[in-house]
Amino acid sequence: QVHLVESGGGLVQPGGSLRLSCAASGSIFSINAMGWYRQAPGKQRELVAAFTSGGTTNYADSVRGRFTISRDNAKNTVYLQMNSLKPEDTAVYYCNVDLLEYGSRWASDYWGQGIQVTVSS
Repeated sequence: QVHLVESGGGLVQPGGSLRLSCAASGSIFSINAMGWYRQAPGKQRELVAAFTSGGTTNYADSVRGRFTISRDNAKNTVYLQMNSLKPEDTAVYYCNVDLLEYGSRWASDYWGQGIQVTVSS
């Protein structure tokens, strides 16, 4: 079993910053990819930023230059530093991890429970 625990969300004024964290724990042999998605009310879930299995990073055009994804491999943790936040960044943010568990032949895809980020004055 694998668990993802997200933290760091909340309410922030426009122009402010937040840092999200997502820690994966459990029977993890290796992690292929880690990333963040978000879903605003009435909209589809969308990619925010991610490390791919090839080691590159992808960012949504709307956040490039403002958000930075990073990871600590020793802690199986991925971070999302969000600067210059805008009201349109308001959404539930989800951590996503693609990993291989001990004893498994195939990779599994896990999602965090979601964390609210609200940007408002």
